[in-house]
Amino acid sequence: MKQEIFYLNVGQQIIYNDILCTIIRNVDVRRISIEENASGIIHTVNIGEVSPAESDKEIINRNLLEISEKEWEIAQNRFRIIRAAIENRGNLKFIEKAAEEAKVDKATVYRWINRYEQTGSIISILGKKKNGGRGKSRLPEELEQIIQKCIKEIYLTSSRKSINFLIRAIGFECKTSGIKIPHSTTIRRRINEISEEEKIKQRYGKKISDNNFKPIRGSFPHANHPLSVVQIDHTPVDIILVDEVFRQPFNRPYLTVAIDVYSRMILGINISFDPPGAMGTGLCVSNAILGKENYLSKLNIDGSWPCWGVMETIHVDNAKEFRGNMLKRACENYGMNIEFRPVATPHYGGHIERFLGSFSKAVHDLPGTTFSNINERSSYKSEKKASFTLAEFEKWMVTYIVNIYHKSIHSGIGMTPEEKYIDGIFGNNDIKGIGLPPRFHNERKVRLDFMPYTERTIQATGVVIDHIHYYDEVLRKYINIENKKQSQKKYSFRINPKDISVIYFFDPDTNEYFEIPYRDARHPPMSVWEYRAAVKKWKEDNKGPINQDHIFETYKKLEEIELKAIKSTKKLSKNSRRIINKEFTSKEFLVESISKLNKDLELTKGSPNYKNSGEDTVSATETNLKPFENLDDEAFDS
Repeated sequence: MKQEIFYLNVGQQIIYNDILCTIIRNVDVRRISIEENASGIIHTVNIGEVSPAESDKEIINRNLLEISEKEWEIAQNRFRIIRAAIENRGNLKFIEKAAEEAKVDKATVYRWINRYEQTGSIISILGKKKNGGRGKSRLPEELEQIIQKCIKEIYLTSSRKSINFLIRAIGFECKTSGIKIPHSTTIRRRINEISEEEKIKQRYGKKISDNNFKPIRGSFPHANHPLSVVQIDHTPVDIILVDEVFRQPFNRPYLTVAIDVYSRMILGINISFDPPGAMGTGLCVSNAILGKENYLSKLNIDGSWPCWGVMETIHVDNAKEFRGNMLKRACENYGMNIEFRPVATPHYGGHIERFLGSFSKAVHDLPGTTFSNINERSSYKSEKKASFTLAEFEKWMVTYIVNIYHKSIHSGIGMTPEEKYIDGIFGNNDIKGIGLPPRFHNERKVRLDFMPYTERTIQATGVVIDHIHYYDEVLRKYINIENKKQSQKKYSFRINPKDISVIYFFDPDTNEYFEIPYRDARHPPMSVWEYRAAVKKWKEDNKGPINQDHIFETYKKLEEIELKAIKSTKKLSKNSRRIINKEFTSKEFLVESISKLNKDLELTKGSPNYKNSGEDTVSATETNLKPFENLDDEAFDS
């Protein structure tokens, strides 16, 4: 079974091109050197090309939404106890202290740590649901002593003997002592109870262990290393975007940004037409946690965004999305601490404004910009000039972040955000780096864990959410199941706002998400925003209860109305026909804008004029736009 989360430390086993390999060197934040275990061939590969090795450790992955308050308190308490041991890897004193506080043995503490490190989820520390003790067994004391002695003298040494060699050695010792030889699975379980840091320390040496597992730790509000303190907030963007189908002016988008305070790197984003809320924030958090290789590939962007990993502290204002239970618990389940800024703090995030100043200045050069105030806008017709769809603007924005902002010298830190981030990862003459953060392999699960959810009973016809029916055979065995109170049991379903034609059911038996499509496959895919527009239109024109047929009929009428409007307006001019026939699209604007960004990027790669021109896109602060006005500067003060 593949781990949910995997580490990139030297000595860690991974899979590359279906071949089991061992990491022998961290080259940089993008590449690692690996050695094929069987042939000894060495490769230097992109981090995004490797995946976790199969593990014989049991992956415990329970549904957060079905954990009781009592279980949640137990999980949080256990994580609090072991957190110091995780942050001070290889230090036995912290293991002993945790065992003493929890009133358990050290093996149990190691087991809790291993469960957490397998999934990155706090609730996995709880283990499986109790079965009353059935199936448990204990080894004779003499056999246990032989196993532990051989592990210490054979496996945990610089000779780095394999597990199979250890199994054979234990078998020989048992045979010599006249004891029944234990099953190989028993021995592997004992190995799995040893923490990764202890294995690396004993097999590869203290220096490598310290470099990989002992980062310098800071505390909020001082951000002493990457991912220690991250600020998240929202802003409306000064541009009118067009819809994806008819390319008509639609609305201004909202941008949610996660910024690493230590390096000023942008860790994650989300852009949508929805006002700030738990949905957009959750999508931003999952984007920040995950590697960006697939994301950049999907957007067809040439560049790298070497940021991933769980943040230690998320610094936010008193926004209601973090006061709600769903997003707050999801963040805490991944080990992230949420800090709320005191109400009515007068200071703003100066370094964030620096990013936003350069970003907004670039946006004001795009067709459809609304500028930051009415004086700047003057006679400019934003709706008439609007050309970018949401997807096209997202590509432009990510190109700007990855290839301009991250690579521009920042006067506040004396280097580019990317260089500062790399220093924090690998260290330099003055600081010790934290090492490459672990990565989540199951990206789909991470995204779904931070998406909004709803609870529904499962009927013979499937599930109904907001008048729309969904069904798949995976639901059949849960139809009309009753709970302990003899009422129908409710199950949790996740919803992707960009496409509600599919919902995601967390199967409590397999602990996996399954896609549940429309019951009627003839209905077209629809976003949550299109759904709301259809419902609003139907209610304006009709009275009485609404059903899914009304919704989809109205959605079809809206498409017909928009198409008719296009044909009856000035959009049917020569240029408009080119738009409809795809002979001329806003892609030209996109290409032109990205070309301009790339020219700016060349300035960041060595031109003396760039630093002295006074047009540094990073230090541009003359704009009056203050979209992040509710941010303070406390987290940036050192």
